[in-house]
Amino acid sequence: MSDYLALIMFPTLIGLIVLGFPIAFSMIVIATVFGIAQFGDAAAYQLLTKIEDTASNSILAAVPLFIFMGAMLENSGIAERLFGAIHLWTRRLPGGLGVGAVIMGTVFAAASGVVGATEAVIGMLAVPVMLKHNYDKSLISGTICASGSLGTAIPPSITVVILGPVAGVSVGSLFSGLLIPGFLMALLFLLYIVVICALKPALAPRPETDEQGPGWGEMLWITLSALLPTMCLIMVVLGTILMGVATPTEAAACGALGSVLLALGYRNLTVSILWNAAIRTLNITAMILLIVLGGNMFAGVFFASGGMATVQSLLLDTGMSPWFILGTILLIAFLAGFVLDMISVVLIIIPVAMPVVGLLGFDEIWFCVAFLVVMQTSYLTPPLAPSIFYLRAITPPEVTLKHMYKGVMPFIFLQLLVLALVLAFPSLALWLPDAISGPSWK
Repeated sequence: MSDYLALIMFPTLIGLIVLGFPIAFSMIVIATVFGIAQFGDAAAYQLLTKIEDTASNSILAAVPLFIFMGAMLENSGIAERLFGAIHLWTRRLPGGLGVGAVIMGTVFAAASGVVGATEAVIGMLAVPVMLKHNYDKSLISGTICASGSLGTAIPPSITVVILGPVAGVSVGSLFSGLLIPGFLMALLFLLYIVVICALKPALAPRPETDEQGPGWGEMLWITLSALLPTMCLIMVVLGTILMGVATPTEAAACGALGSVLLALGYRNLTVSILWNAAIRTLNITAMILLIVLGGNMFAGVFFASGGMATVQSLLLDTGMSPWFILGTILLIAFLAGFVLDMISVVLIIIPVAMPVVGLLGFDEIWFCVAFLVVMQTSYLTPPLAPSIFYLRAITPPEVTLKHMYKGVMPFIFLQLLVLALVLAFPSLALWLPDAISGPSWK
């Protein structure tokens, strides 16, 4: 009976969230109540152990460092300079501003790792310009939401930093496994925008041919001065992780320092910018780590209560095929993404799913990459898409929810296409980790 009592934890959690309780406190309260009900006074020791484990996890130290790096790039104007440089080269293409937004999303995602920050920065820079050039409002909405969502699929992603320790896999392997699917997704976004705008020019009116832009020499200088330092920062962060030279935490520290040096080099470093970046980092980090703590406490009580063994028996004793079980897990994660933030979904689903995935014989890194693509798709999917709520906060009233819902649909299809390719061809997620650290496919 106690095993099935643990399963009540999940509907109780959903109930509290629906009632409006914060996700972190909901998980902590449920873990405490069910822990005491199951184990009495011994639950206190178990919960305190989870607090200590979370506080002493060195990998989680990368979270505030990556957040600070993104905040510095945003507050110091580096992102604005970067978008301007990219726009110089894309403005003559069909849907050039949309193409520039996707490229900006790709670069900023690789330099930040915070999904909400990526979308907010791109939206504030691109939406006013796209509206000024009479871009279709649905195309604007879909492009900004999709560009911002790349922060999940392109490392360094905060979600990956959280997922790695929870899933028991290397964060570096997850970063390398995400690279090909992430850039494939960005490429599909670019191709869609160019093709649809070439077929329907009214969606994205081209600039007048008599508009004078800078010369080739000036364009090269603007591009190199804006893009090269940022790319060097990205290479320092991702390159050191992928080559095994630095841990994610060490690379994040280098990235945080590098963002300060970039701001100094551009003569944009002020006490105000540093203070604002530090406060933003503190707020986001406190929110994320409190959710991580609540998730660890929730998962600890669930495991100790026998809930994991019950879930395994429910899934494995049904006679369903391994692929059907895998699809069920991903579908549950997709639906959970409607009501929970991505980190909460990771902390609730992954501890339960990973043992099942291992027993079914699937590769853990491959599953985690597919899981992250599902999370990114859920992040973009109406009616409760977090990406749409981020966009709603930074767009003028003439861009309505109807525009947003319509605009994200083609990009959702492209994300599902990438998911299908990852599931059908595991080498998309495993080739680079295998090349760097040896084969992992089981």
